[in-house]
Amino acid sequence: MGVKKHKPTTPGRRFYIALSNDDITKDKPEKSLTRIKKRNGGRNNTGKLTVRHRGGGHKRRLRDVDFKRVRDGVEGKVAAIEYDPNRSSRIALIHYENGIKSYIIATKNMKVGDRIMSAGEGAEIDIAEGNALPLSEIPLGTYIHNVEMRPGGGGKLARSAGMYAQIMAKEGKMAHVRLPSGEVRLISIKCRATIGQVGNEDHSHISIGKAGRKRWLGIRPTVRGTVMNPCDHPHGGGEGRNKTAGRHPVSPWGVPAKGGRRRKKSKSNKAIVTSRHKKRRR
Repeated sequence: MGVKKHKPTTPGRRFYIALSNDDITKDKPEKSLTRIKKRNGGRNNTGKLTVRHRGGGHKRRLRDVDFKRVRDGVEGKVAAIEYDPNRSSRIALIHYENGIKSYIIATKNMKVGDRIMSAGEGAEIDIAEGNALPLSEIPLGTYIHNVEMRPGGGGKLARSAGMYAQIMAKEGKMAHVRLPSGEVRLISIKCRATIGQVGNEDHSHISIGKAGRKRWLGIRPTVRGTVMNPCDHPHGGGEGRNKTAGRHPVSPWGVPAKGGRRRKKSKSNKAIVTSRHKKRRR
């Protein structure tokens, strides 16, 4: 799969770069594995706007993707590779031997007809793309994705297009896993992960091309603070273009917006071996 450009027949087409979608083998999703996605336009149950720049967009349905992969010992066959409007990666429709159907995240080299399986600790299955098993059973250096943070909690890490994590070391009950951000984190060897790199790695090369296509995705326009009035934004006002007038950039509510760390100390910072913010030597 790759990207394709279009002739500049219109201003919106001039810089539009799309995916070729050669890997997609089925147009419509499995209806039994979808459900309605309710839209709230970024508003809470009282109607107050809590998330800005959301609204509109094309109607879509949620796909029930299996992130836990706990059907141990049951072989499944890849029936189709599908597009999912709710994520950047592709999803694969799996038909299991016991008649159950489910969706999983499609790997880079996955194709229709491939066989996949999941297994627990002590089970011996191939280290092949799409197979899911605990970190204790995966060799060092293997590319993995859909990594759990807690045993049985379902995959949380490395799930978007082109992402992968890597097992660096194992010490007792914990494994050192390097994440896509460069962070090395301690994760229990009982946590499961799926072998391989997530597919659709060309997703980062997409160019939207025009504002209307952004509205189709449900993203509303963003107005710059410098063009507002002082009553609406801390950057507003002034005679002419004065940018932020020597002030540090802040949000509309005065919170510094220079990329400072906002992570709560109550989070699992103690599991971080190497921070992603650490300056790398050149």
